[in-house]
Amino acid sequence: MTLTAPAPPTPTGTGRRWRPHPLDVVAVLLALAGAGCAASGLLPHAETSATLHRIAPLLVFLGTVVVLAELTSVAGVFDVLGTRLAIAARGRWSLLFLLCVAFATVTTVTLNLDTTAVLLTPVMLALARSLRVAPTALAVTTVWLANTASLLLPVSNLTNLLAADRLGLNPVGFAGRMWLPQLAAVTVTALLLWFAWWRRDRPPGGRFDPPPRRPPADPVLFRTAVAACVLFVVGVLAEVELAIVSTVAAVVVLAGFALRAPHRLHARLFPWRLLLMVSGLFLVVQTLGQWGLDTLVAGLLGAGDGPAALLRAGGTGALLANGVNNLPAYLAGESVLSHDSPTRLLALLIGTNAGPLAVPWASVATLLWFERCRSHGVTVSLPRFLLTGALLALTGTAAAVGALLLT
Repeated sequence: MTLTAPAPPTPTGTGRRWRPHPLDVVAVLLALAGAGCAASGLLPHAETSATLHRIAPLLVFLGTVVVLAELTSVAGVFDVLGTRLAIAARGRWSLLFLLCVAFATVTTVTLNLDTTAVLLTPVMLALARSLRVAPTALAVTTVWLANTASLLLPVSNLTNLLAADRLGLNPVGFAGRMWLPQLAAVTVTALLLWFAWWRRDRPPGGRFDPPPRRPPADPVLFRTAVAACVLFVVGVLAEVELAIVSTVAAVVVLAGFALRAPHRLHARLFPWRLLLMVSGLFLVVQTLGQWGLDTLVAGLLGAGDGPAALLRAGGTGALLANGVNNLPAYLAGESVLSHDSPTRLLALLIGTNAGPLAVPWASVATLLWFERCRSHGVTVSLPRFLLTGALLALTGTAAAVGALLLT
């Protein structure tokens, strides 16, 4: 589950009143519900303290990495890379497909799924316009790979951070368990993307006119943002504490903007909605677990560590994610799995990461993706999206869990 900063309010003087985004309301209500659970005693004080202690560094990481991603987008890094990918494809639709899949995958793995689903989508839509090709194939690439490519590193998804913390795995150790499931999930995603979207929407002859090369508007800010992203990735692989490395990288790019473009810095960069929603969800799900949810989820997960049990865990994660949302689905499953079942926990993680594609509300990032598409005048066929998304949720989860058995 991910979300970015809310859209800016309508400027005064336009005759339109600003209204809060529906997700703003949801975030505030969840935060109030979580605070109410803690204050009323529905969630014991010891459980509340343990939960807040656990999520504090996660909130620091999430807040700073979103700022890093937002300012990297403003600096034009994604736009420049997208244009250069199209130039590198030399007019070949099939090669552009492979490059876009690789671009979205790398972005998700290194900067998290929020960046891919929310910030990369406008880049892909703008690229489609410049190439004069159907935009839907490029748009679906971002939202699908935002989910299915978020298995490899702890930074790729909030649920990964939770799982890595629960299992005591550093980034290299986590990748050692998840590289083959990640490869399987991306492979299945790429196949379905090609046959369900890209092949059907390809231009005549499978060719397009490459766009002209466009330099970044501010080369200094561009290089500063790239350097901050490289610093972030190197710090993650060097096993620096995530909250520290994301804060340092965010400070680097913030300093660059403060010197070069201070007018682009504003309070909306701070992802308060994300932080409120995550905090509230943790406390609410913990409370529900105390009052019967744990028993229900334990029955769905079953027992054992064999192939059937792992597929059941992955399927349960995908089912719960599509029923409610992927973050509470993971939290509910994690709370009932014993500490001596690490592989079942990873199978559950696969289901909640690669599985929330059958319905729009399975991931807040998907809802925001739809919103970005509509704001750019792009209509995605909902029946086609839901049918192909459900197929990917089923096959991608099964393939990734099967690959987990081999690691």
